[in-house]
This record gives sequence, structure tokens and C-alpha cells, in this order.
Amino acid sequence: MKVSVVKNILAANDRIAQENRAIFDENNLLVFNLMSSPGAGKTSLLEKTILALKDHLKIGVIEGDIQSSQDAERIAETGAPVVQINTGGACHLDGNMIRDTFHEFDFDALDLLVVENVGNLVCPAEFKVGEDFKVMILSVTEGEDKPAKYPLMFHESKALLISKIDLLPYVDCSVERIREEALKVNPDLVIFEISCKTGEGLDAWCDWLKEEIKAKA
Repeated sequence: MKVSVVKNILAANDRIAQENRAIFDENNLLVFNLMSSPGAGKTSLLEKTILALKDHLKIGVIEGDIQSSQDAERIAETGAPVVQINTGGACHLDGNMIRDTFHEFDFDALDLLVVENVGNLVCPAEFKVGEDFKVMILSVTEGEDKPAKYPLMFHESKALLISKIDLLPYVDCSVERIREEALKVNPDLVIFEISCKTGEGLDAWCDWLKEEIKAKA
């Protein structure tokens, strides 16, 4: 008899993710799962987003990394509540890992919870954690071929942030080509062009987030 181990693992995770989502919904808490390859700028984006919205929204963060607490320490400096998960080698976060952090948060005091997933362009797209939607970051330094090479990430995401656009004069990359290829995979993808260094595009991103939170509430 053939046993589909991968299918069983995903099914078990989906069940836990649904339970997580029910808890988030009970608390009117918007949750998004932030994904990218290592170094694309997830933590920098969160730092800028938290500081820009601190007078409007209460934001909590779950940090996922294979090792270290460096990203959580950076987020803590913004004043946002943050919990670090070290996977010890796993290339993604799953529903059970997220569930284990719940006792660290007062969900009634939060408007938004962000799960910063492990840097990886494959596995995080396959595992739900209870989020309302996924968001991914692609830096211009990674090239314009990524939507074709890693389509699931783009297909599963609601929004795409094309980051580090301040480096465009120094890299061989076409933002228009990224847009074109990403929209082939997911025509409904909301796309932002941002630079955490110059601040370009961050207002539009933050305004969109506020609208998403308002829509859920």
C-alpha cells in the first residue's frame, strides 16, 4: 500500500492552521505570513512598518529563523511585542510552531500579527499557519526570473513587495519584467515597489495594510 506522507503532513498542518485562524478571527486580529529568500529585507520592512504605524496600530511579530535571535532583537527595539521561533533546521514555520507562541501575546491588545517566516522561496508557501493571507518580498538583487522559477510563492501570496529599488541603478534587473512575470502566475497580486533605505513606496504599503485591517474589523 502506498502511503502519501507529504499529503498527511500537510493535512495535519492545515487542521492546526484552521484552529489558529479561528482564534485570530475571534479576536478580530489580522495576520499575515511574510515570506522571502534570505536577505530580501523582511525584518527591515517590519521595522519600518511598525515605526510608521505605531500611532495607529498595535502590531505583534513572530520571528522564524533556523538559529539566533538577531531579528527578534531588532524588532524588540521598535517596542513591538515579539517572539522568536528557532526551527533548528526546518526550512519553514508551521501551524503548531505558531500555536506554541500564543501564550506570549495579548491578542486583545493587537490589531495586526505578522509572522516573519524562515528565509526560503519554497517551503513557506506550502504550509499555512492560520494567516489571513501571505505576503512575499522579492529584492531587485535577486533578479527577474524568480516568478518563473518559484511560482508557488507568487501564486499563494496576496501582495508582492519588490524591495531595494534604490539599488536599481547598480543591478541588471527590470521591475516591469518582475511585474509581468509575477502577474502571469497570479493576476490578482497586489504589487508595491519599495525601498526601506529611502522610504519610497512604504506609505502606499502601510495604507494598504490599514485598509486590510479595517476590512477585517
